[in-house]
Amino acid sequence: MSERHYMRRRDFIAALGGALVLAPQISRAQSAKPIVGFINNGSAAAFTSLAAAFQKGLEETGYVDGQNVMIEHRWAEGDNNRLPAFVQEFIQRRAAVIAATGGTASPIAAQSAAATIPVVFAIGADPVKFGLVASLNKPGGNMTGVSFLANSLLAKQVEVLHELVRKDAVIGFLVNPANPNAEPDTRAVVAAAALLHHRIVTERATTQAEIERAFGALTAQNINALLIFPDALFTSFREQLVTLASRHKLPTVYNYAFAASGGLVGYGAKQTEAYRNTGIYVGRILRGDKPADLPVMQTSSVELVVNLKTAKAFGIEIPQTLLARADEIIE
Repeated sequence: MSERHYMRRRDFIAALGGALVLAPQISRAQSAKPIVGFINNGSAAAFTSLAAAFQKGLEETGYVDGQNVMIEHRWAEGDNNRLPAFVQEFIQRRAAVIAATGGTASPIAAQSAAATIPVVFAIGADPVKFGLVASLNKPGGNMTGVSFLANSLLAKQVEVLHELVRKDAVIGFLVNPANPNAEPDTRAVVAAAALLHHRIVTERATTQAEIERAFGALTAQNINALLIFPDALFTSFREQLVTLASRHKLPTVYNYAFAASGGLVGYGAKQTEAYRNTGIYVGRILRGDKPADLPVMQTSSVELVVNLKTAKAFGIEIPQTLLARADEIIE
């Protein structure tokens, strides 16, 4: 073997050895990107724009998915029973932060992770009421987030329905009993309706299949209007709900997102900004901020959207007083 050939062989072996040494280092570097676990008790299709808003907020703090952070989404598809398994998975994988979104059930499930992993929530309920934080200004633990108006607007939604129907109308209320807000919110709806001399008929659904059954039960009781409880299950299957309401020409009030899908009236918080701020808080925690030092953000803006095309199909005349208050009118 010539000296030149020996040198080439030796250089090759040295290079190969160096590559083998570097390989696990490169692998570790790639896996060293912090994991952000994004859990939501709705569906990916229904929350696409909100997930994008979350990612935008994260990018504003300097974290780009796939570059210096890994966002991993888990969708419960309306089944809250799947949430604890998602949380345990992220605990085992030592996620840097968990973003608990979609509804109150998500951060409640994520509380088991809060002893070791920071949790940032986006919910439409009072986080103090459910023991997620000690107070809004001083969360005091490993959880913080954004609270927007959703459940607290139900009484106002009853008032909107009151403007659309006759004064003795029977109002149906579709609620998901698996939602932690279900019982107190049902009481609030019944009380608000009583003040306006309306009777409330309540039906419950915890799955997509039960939505059809509950709707049939409501129409069998001769309801004149319908209110949909703000819940990730119903948001995930909003097309189904809008179709059912259209089939029976039932004046229905939903959260704001339903009107664009053909719902008669949408009234509620536009959650885009809330999810963006959730992403910003996650980014701040990744940079070293403590959840206990980040006050719970509260957003109070709401949107009223009226779909005149649907009103015409139903044969309903929308009062001018309601149209004058609308933030958007779909024609």
